[in-house]
Amino acid sequence: MVAVAVLLLTTCSLAQAAYIYRGNSTYSSDILYTYDGRYLYRGRSTYSSDILYTYYRGHVYHGRSTYSSDIVCTWDLRYVYRGNSTYSSDIVCTWDGRYLYRGRSTYSSDIVYTYCNGHVYQGRSTYSSDIVCTTDGHIPIPLLMLIM
Repeated sequence: MVAVAVLLLTTCSLAQAAYIYRGNSTYSSDILYTYDGRYLYRGRSTYSSDILYTYYRGHVYHGRSTYSSDIVCTWDLRYVYRGNSTYSSDIVCTWDGRYLYRGRSTYSSDIVYTYCNGHVYQGRSTYSSDIVCTTDGHIPIPLLMLIM
């Protein structure tokens, strides 16, 4: 009975995982990363040894840590800041809901990626030939930024 409950819980949690695929693919063989709502794992794994980043309360941490000394970046839904900072001098990129810009800019010449319909495109493009990766669920922008 306990084994069945554990199996069901594991299956449910994996069903809610979001995957990041290489290019314009959604084949399981092209899974680059798995995101379970808190941890970003390498490949299709959900083993703790494969955790690359933790996303918690607007911060991205190295590995499984939530120590302030391990903060990689901070996210306020518009800007991604370097480390635990929210100073404008530490803005790494700007997000406007569709485009990810370099630094604090919103100039079209500073668009690094476009995110549309589950696809991340290089630059301002939405051509299928410019798809860098595909997602099948919600991935926080700072995590996408870090793996690009």
